[in-house]
Amino acid sequence: MRTGKKIAASDKKILQSLSGSNIILVGMMGAGKTTIGKALASYTGKRFLDCDHEIQECTGVKIPVIFEFEGEAGFRKRETQALKKLTCQNNIVLATGGGAVLSHENRMMLKRSGIVVYLRASVNDLYRRTRYDRDRPLLKTNNLRGKLTEIFEQRNKLYHETAHIVIDTARQNIRSLVKELAKRLVAFKLAQPTIHTENLMRTITVEFSSSSKTRNYPIHIGNGILSQTELIASSLKQKRVAIVTNQTVAPLYLDKLRTSLDVNGVQSIPIILPDGETYKNWETLNQIFDALLQNHCERTTAILALGGGVIGDLTGFAAATYLRGVPFIQMPTTLLAQVDSSVGGKTGINHPMGKNMVGAFYQPRMVITDSATLDTLPDRELRAGIAEIIKYGLIRDPVFFEWLEKNIQRLLARDPVTLNEAIQRSCENKAEIVAADEKESGVRTLLNLGHTFGHAIENGMGYGVWLHGEAVAAGTVIAADLSRRMKLISDADVTRIRAIFQKAGLPIEAPSLDPEKYFELMALDKKVSAGKTRFIVLNRIGEAVMRADIPPALVTESLNACMKHA
Repeated sequence: MRTGKKIAASDKKILQSLSGSNIILVGMMGAGKTTIGKALASYTGKRFLDCDHEIQECTGVKIPVIFEFEGEAGFRKRETQALKKLTCQNNIVLATGGGAVLSHENRMMLKRSGIVVYLRASVNDLYRRTRYDRDRPLLKTNNLRGKLTEIFEQRNKLYHETAHIVIDTARQNIRSLVKELAKRLVAFKLAQPTIHTENLMRTITVEFSSSSKTRNYPIHIGNGILSQTELIASSLKQKRVAIVTNQTVAPLYLDKLRTSLDVNGVQSIPIILPDGETYKNWETLNQIFDALLQNHCERTTAILALGGGVIGDLTGFAAATYLRGVPFIQMPTTLLAQVDSSVGGKTGINHPMGKNMVGAFYQPRMVITDSATLDTLPDRELRAGIAEIIKYGLIRDPVFFEWLEKNIQRLLARDPVTLNEAIQRSCENKAEIVAADEKESGVRTLLNLGHTFGHAIENGMGYGVWLHGEAVAAGTVIAADLSRRMKLISDADVTRIRAIFQKAGLPIEAPSLDPEKYFELMALDKKVSAGKTRFIVLNRIGEAVMRADIPPALVTESLNACMKHA
């Protein structure tokens, strides 16, 4: 199939339909990804790229050498880095390595970056094609057929999960196979609804009282809206921003964001911090101040927070205090940050004696929530965010709680429609509460259901050992048990609450600490008033209340009942 050969009219329609699209080939070693990929690229007028070749070009050594010195784990890290670089390009046919689908992050990245095709072949065909190949590290074995069967059984389900199209390579002619595949690619593309990002994006407004109208701000929610930086550019007084992010998020989204800002005439200064709750402190905050001062950032220089809750809290606190206040914009990339910490203006850092003990209330100018960033979020982080979503149903929205009970598996599967719905409902609930009580003097305290116990868990175990959402889940179960002991809710209610957290893969037992240690840590809680710890408990599912009259003995009973005992 030479590109110079005359193309039939029917073929021209195929080429026009596929113009600009990326085609990504996955499948076992020996499935024909390179051979078919090159032929498909020639037929469609696209560039052919090979992930393994990219890795060899970057390292200067062949794949078997990487395996020998770095092992498979080292190679997989390099593979992910190469895929991130390659999937940023357009109008390509990309042949991936056989094991690329082993990583959830890779699978989500591939599905988001083009039409994924699984080139399926039987173990017999794979054996026939690879039996004389000595350059594949995983196939260096005396029992090749057995090894191929083992790998096939491990990966076949993942290929199916990742692919939009599955086609058998078998023994058919390459030319016929490529033409058939091209037609199926066109049919797939035509079957997809034309989606405009603008139609997917929904906007919620955080509306304060009439005296505070100038501080109202929008929360934009959608899938694939991170690069819609015209939303940012139109709100800036100065076409210059600083972007605060971390070492995990930067490789994923920083370049894309900076390029989009540049297209809209906005210069950007990157500030990349270490990742983790343990870095939410004065030292890291000073790194932001140092960068802002070194780059001569002014009062009209906006600061963008690109990351999870730690980045959002640090950036917000820096914005509140640098030059006594500069504008900042939240761009949360974790579920927990999207549904909770990015909304409401709470900023701050941790102190060795307590979580979020130093900070300020400082509202962002806007929040841009792109649910597509959750495709690269580790499963554990996703589950932690679901804990905060469940909280909204428990404290004020029983209909939402019932919806979550029915849709929890869809959330865990990262269904974009379900995620957007959950994010929107959560943000609507929080926006109403924040607008009514900005400084947490009343109803806003109810957002802390499970947090008094949860913060004690985080502090007691050491920041970062338990994720915030995990600690909140266990803390909420304790709060539910306490509510039952106060005869506010029933055993059946507690069972429902435990069940939804368990279905979400979240802990329902607190770590085994001495109850006195819990009381010591909870005494540092921000809700303590006149020396009394105030707890958020449930009158029913969908209605929370704060109480300061709970006997310590009752709290101890709930702690003992809900702790994990060896």
